[in-house]
Amino acid sequence: MEAFVLTKYKQPLELRDVAEPTIGEKEVLVRVEAVGLNQLDEKIRLGEFKQILPYSLPRTLGYDVAGTVLKVGAKVRSVAAGDEIYSRVGTDHVGTLAERVAIAETDIALRPTTVTTAEAGSLPLVALTAWQALVENGKVQPGQKVLIHAGSGGVGTVAIQLAKHLGATVATTASASNADFLHDLGADLVIDYHTKDFETLLSGYDLVIDSLSGDNLEKSLRVLKPGGKAIGITGPPDPDFARDAGLNPVLRLAITALSRKIRKQARKLGVHYQFMFMHSDGEQLRRIAALVDDGTIRPVVGATYPFEQAPQALRVLGQGGVRGKTVVTLPHNQKAKDQ
Repeated sequence: MEAFVLTKYKQPLELRDVAEPTIGEKEVLVRVEAVGLNQLDEKIRLGEFKQILPYSLPRTLGYDVAGTVLKVGAKVRSVAAGDEIYSRVGTDHVGTLAERVAIAETDIALRPTTVTTAEAGSLPLVALTAWQALVENGKVQPGQKVLIHAGSGGVGTVAIQLAKHLGATVATTASASNADFLHDLGADLVIDYHTKDFETLLSGYDLVIDSLSGDNLEKSLRVLKPGGKAIGITGPPDPDFARDAGLNPVLRLAITALSRKIRKQARKLGVHYQFMFMHSDGEQLRRIAALVDDGTIRPVVGATYPFEQAPQALRVLGQGGVRGKTVVTLPHNQKAKDQ
C-alpha cells in the first residue's frame, strides 16, 4: 500500500510503498478515507518534538483518521467490519497518512453520522484537546469565564463551541475578519490581536487555553483570577508531564528548566500553569460524536487536499491562515467503499 513517510527531519514527506499493517487481537484495521492534519504533524516533521516523541525514521505520519473498518482482532467487541469510525490514533499507531492503518480498539469510536467523512476526519485530535482542556482538566462550570486563544484555528473553533455548551462566557483572540464567524460559533467577545492587547481588556478569568506560548502565555497568566488556570497546549512542558510521560531523568530535568520561568510567574500571581499533551480516548470521542450529531458542535474544515498533495497541505498548514482544519482525502478509498 502507499503511505507518506518522513525519512529525515525538516524534509518533505515522501510517497512510498510500505507493508500492509497487521492487527493484534485488540486492534482494528481501517481503510483510511480522510485524514485531519494538525500542527503536531508539522512540528514532528520539523523535529521539534523529537525529544519527547522519539520516533525512529522513516516513519509514516498522521494522527487523525475517518474511515471504514475492514477487519477486527479476535477480542474486539465494540465495532465490526463495515462500521464507519473516527480516531486519534495512539502514539504507537501513528501513520494515518496511508491507505490503511491499524488502530487500538480503545482509541476508536463510531463517527458522527450527520457530517461528511472529511468533517469527521477533521475532528479527533482537536476535539479531544478541547474536551480534555475544558472538561477533564479545566473542569469548566456554568458561569465561569474562559479565554481561548487563536479562536479560528482547529482547536479554537471546537473549544469555543464546547465552552459555550458548558455554560461559560467565552472570549477569544483572532483577526477582525473572523469576528462574525466566531460570534456565530458562540464567542461572546472576539479580540482582534492585530490592534488590541487582550491583557488590557480582560480580567478575572477562570481558565485560559493557550496555543501560542511565549509572551502570549505570560500575559494570559495576568488575566486570570486568583486560583485560575492557564493550560498550555504547545508548551512549555512541565514536570508533571515529564513524570507522567515516563521520560528519562535527564529530559525531566531539562523540561523542569524549560518551564521554570512560567511556573514561577504563575505562583507569584496565585494562579496555576499546566502543560497538556492530549491523549487518545475512544470513549471521549463517542461523547463528542453525540454532541456533533445533536448540533452542539459543528466541524470547521477550511481546506481539503487529495492524498497525493499531502506534503503541500502540510506545508501550507505550517504557514497558518486556514480557518478550522485542513483535511487530506482519499477519494479512491471512498470509491472502494461505495462499490
